[in-house]
Amino acid sequence: MEIERKYLIRKMPQETTDCLKLEIEQGYICRKPVVRIRKSNDDYILTFKQKHEGSGKSGNPLMNEEFEFFLDRKAYEHLKTKVDNNIICKTRYVIPLDGGLKAELDVFHGKLEGLVFVEVEFPDVESADSFVAPEWFGEDVSADKRYRNGYLSELEDLSDF
Repeated sequence: MEIERKYLIRKMPQETTDCLKLEIEQGYICRKPVVRIRKSNDDYILTFKQKHEGSGKSGNPLMNEEFEFFLDRKAYEHLKTKVDNNIICKTRYVIPLDGGLKAELDVFHGKLEGLVFVEVEFPDVESADSFVAPEWFGEDVSADKRYRNGYLSELEDLSDF
């Protein structure tokens, strides 16, 4: 089970210079259930996700059943031709937080240039509910469907946002 919260950014953190940096491109073959392909640096991943009922409502974290399978480059490139809508390109900075948590700061490129938000995954709902966000985090947008990558893949640019 994936349990996460998404936040806007109040200000960019300084910690990005010394943390793990991933160049990501991803696309969606299906949205219900989610079938996603992702290239993350040199890794190729096929992901199946299904939203857990009751998640993502105002104040609740997003909860998804998630299964990941590694692909080789050839399989990824083949599946990339099957993607609906747009490929999303972003740089992800993985920033350590207190309590062993990690902030995944996504800085989007291309058609979504200028969009930045952060996600935090939690081991359980209690941790998500008691989380105190760092001061550089902004508004919790976990319940706002516009910040889901599947939705973002349908946009031609941020004027549709």
